[in-house]
Amino acid sequence: MATRLVQINMKARDDSALGRFWAEALGWGLDSEGPGVTNLEPVGFSYPDPTAVCIDLIARPEPKTVKNRVHLDLATTSTAHQTELVARLRGLGATLADVGQGDVPWTVMADPEGNEFCVLEPRPVYRDTGPIAAVVVDCADPRAMARFWGEAMDWTLHEVTDDYATMRSAAGVGPYLEFIRTPDTKSGWNRVHLDLRPYRGDDHAAEADRLRALGATDPGVDQSEIHWTILVDPEGNEFCLLSPG
Repeated sequence: MATRLVQINMKARDDSALGRFWAEALGWGLDSEGPGVTNLEPVGFSYPDPTAVCIDLIARPEPKTVKNRVHLDLATTSTAHQTELVARLRGLGATLADVGQGDVPWTVMADPEGNEFCVLEPRPVYRDTGPIAAVVVDCADPRAMARFWGEAMDWTLHEVTDDYATMRSAAGVGPYLEFIRTPDTKSGWNRVHLDLRPYRGDDHAAEADRLRALGATDPGVDQSEIHWTILVDPEGNEFCLLSPG
C-alpha cells in the first residue's frame, strides 16, 4: 500500500474570489463541487495524475493570523519571465511580502488573502514541473520529515540534509514536495495542508493504520460526519487521507 500527494487544501474567507486569483495565476481551470468549495486543476487534467498537485479552496470564516507553514513556489523560465510574472500577479491582487527573507533571488509575495508564496528565479531543476515548482513545508527537522513522508507516500526522495529535503512523484513529473528547516513553531491549525490519496483498490482504514504506525497521530476531533481521515504528521501538521482512487 502507498499514498500520493494529490492536492493541497487551502482555507479562504472567500473561496470563489481566491479561486479566481489562483486560476489566473496558474493558468488553470476553476470548478466547484458545492457551496464554499472551489476546485482548481490544469485545463484538460484527468484527476488524479502526478503531473500536477491540485488546489481545493474551502470557505472558513477565521482570518489568517500567522505565517502559513505550507506554501507554493512558482516556477519561471528566465529572469524576464520572473519579472513579468511578479508584475502580472500584482495586477491580479498579490502583494510583495516580507517574511524575513533578506536579499534573495526569489520574490516573496502574498495572495489577496495574505497567503505567502514565492516566485522563484529560473532554476533548471524546475524546468518541467509546470507552474508550481514545489509545495514547501516549514519544519524543525527535515531529515525526520523526509523519513516519515518518504514512507507515507511512494514519492522518490531526491535530497536530504539537516536543513532541506526534497521529493517528487515516482513518475518523475509534477512539482516537488520540499521540507525547509525554519525556527518558527506551529501555532494553531494550518490554513494550508496536504491531501493524500491511496490508490484504487487499497483499503482506506488499513492505510490510515499504516500511517499511524509510521508516526502519524489523530488530532482528537470529531470525524464521524466525514468520509476522509484527518491525521497529524510527526511535527503536528494536519493532513487528510482521502478515499482511494
